[in-house]
Amino acid sequence: MSLKDQITEDMKTAMRAKDSERLGTIRLLLSAIKQKEVDERVVVDDVMVIAIIDKMIKQRKDSIDAFTKANRQDMADKEAAETTVLTAYLPARLSADEVLTAVKAIVAGLAEASGTKIGPGDMGKVMAAVKAQLAGKADMGEVSAAVKAALAG
Repeated sequence: MSLKDQITEDMKTAMRAKDSERLGTIRLLLSAIKQKEVDERVVVDDVMVIAIIDKMIKQRKDSIDAFTKANRQDMADKEAAETTVLTAYLPARLSADEVLTAVKAIVAGLAEASGTKIGPGDMGKVMAAVKAQLAGKADMGEVSAAVKAALAG
């Protein structure tokens, strides 16, 4: 069963259980998926769904920060609840150590393939390779920090 199908089934379950908060978040997610399909005229796969979920979680985290600074704890709690629902659809994330190990291996592989030393100027090339391998498995903010550390050292 694809991730999109699982989300649709969870929406039906939330409807039956009259879980309005969970249902609202799932509907927002399905709406974002549908928007992507219509805009780009593609059928989304699990990787694209994970990218959409990552984007939505990042938006929620930014909103939580803004609401907290504005002393709107009620709105921050709502965003946090939505983040919890969305996070349930993500695969298990790599730890910071696992991310750093994977990044170092990718940098070593790129250096070996090119025959030259990889340095801070190669950030874009390294990020492209890392993103291809770690998309959906790790937070890209952590990945970027790990790449910078690997290139600096």
